[in-house]
Order: sequence, then structure tokens, then C-alpha cells
Amino acid sequence: MVAAGIAIGLGLAALLTRFLGTLLFGIAPIDPLTFAADTAVLVLVGAIASLAAARRALALDPAVVMRRD
Repeated sequence: MVAAGIAIGLGLAALLTRFLGTLLFGIAPIDPLTFAADTAVLVLVGAIASLAAARRALALDPAVVMRRD
């Protein structure tokens, strides 16, 4: 899900840079470093969120969970 969101977001961001170019100060409308840094931050946040959910799931006993449902 994170990869799909990043792919869609990067595509939309690249399209919208033409309209937002006048609002940017100090960077080019399509700055590879900015796009890479934003992508890295989003991947890191997605990994941390996934790790937290995975750790909670690992703490459960599968047999108990299956009997509950």
C-alpha cells in the first residue's frame, strides 16, 4: 500500500509542479533530491507503522485467535 501511494503521489506531484512552480522558493519545480527525500520519509513512516502492527500480531497465539472467531 505504501508503494502504491508513493507511486501515485509522485506522479501527481510531478504533474502539479507546473502549477505550483511559482510558489516554490529556492528549488526547481522537479527537484530530484526533494522527491527522493520525501519518498524516503514516507517509506520510513510506512515501515514503522507496519512494524508496530506486525509486532502486535506476533504477540498473539494463532490458535486462540482462530477459536475466538
